[in-house]
Amino acid sequence: MIKVEWLYWLIGLVFVVMAAQMAMDRTNPKRWTSAAFWGLLGLTFPYGTGVADATADNGGWTLPAEPLGVAVLALIVLAGFDFLGKGFPVTTTGEQREASAARLGNKIFVPALTIPLVAIVCASVLDESGLFEDGKATLLGLGLGCVAALVVGMLVTGERKVSVPVHSGRSMLEAMGSALLLPQLLAVLGSIFAAAGVGDQVGDIMNKVLPEDSRYLAVIAYCVGMFLFTVIMGNAFAAFPVMTAAIGWPVLIQQMHGNEPAVLAIGMLAGFAGTLCTPMAANFNIVPATLLELKDQYGPIKAQLPTGVALLGCCTVIMAVFAF
Repeated sequence: MIKVEWLYWLIGLVFVVMAAQMAMDRTNPKRWTSAAFWGLLGLTFPYGTGVADATADNGGWTLPAEPLGVAVLALIVLAGFDFLGKGFPVTTTGEQREASAARLGNKIFVPALTIPLVAIVCASVLDESGLFEDGKATLLGLGLGCVAALVVGMLVTGERKVSVPVHSGRSMLEAMGSALLLPQLLAVLGSIFAAAGVGDQVGDIMNKVLPEDSRYLAVIAYCVGMFLFTVIMGNAFAAFPVMTAAIGWPVLIQQMHGNEPAVLAIGMLAGFAGTLCTPMAANFNIVPATLLELKDQYGPIKAQLPTGVALLGCCTVIMAVFAF
């Protein structure tokens, strides 16, 4: 049986290998601290298995959680004090890339399509085969899809050296920087807010402000709240537990008997509308501007703002009309 922890170990190994490449890259003025950041992050994956096993008390590794917390604080220091840099890896010329694009044509999309195809097959066909850990077929399928896409990509392009895609991935990693971790960190922040009772406090405020049995105002408060919390926190997954605990579950579902999947799914989509409108979602809105070398780093947000506001309006109307 393939376990999900094996996928995490593979991800950690990739980070460690790329950290070693960074340490040897003399064109990176911050190569040692960059290597320390990504190498430390990579080591947290296998170490985290021991912490999780100790917490679950399932007879596996038993490692203390404190060193993992120290590692997270070290990552924060390295990223927060701008100790991450990037080198200048040797790559192809513009003419070579244009010739390669002309030769490959639409075949260049085959590796990207391989990832969802493998994930769907694993989740729908192989889920009950006993090949994967229970409840983890989709996640493992996504990981296997990435590995398959790497192989397919090398076959399509005719590349024979594994080091080439690894170096290319390292360049992308350096370009994105610590923003790569924002979705995970912001999702954890949402869980912390929920555990701290922020959602309950927001719910108490809403109960005092909203008129009783005012369905439409409650829908507007939930959707706009998801939108605004996402703009503030940068991630709809962070806003979801707060606003759902405040309005979505107690008011719209329990009091007003809304359809659970419809209310929660549309509420999450309203949060995704906020993702389009915030620099806090740096991995979506700031990193692409950097990679594409746009003159205005807020250009993607300015272009997406009308769509985000329109999507918020659509979510509000759809929930009010069809979720009850």
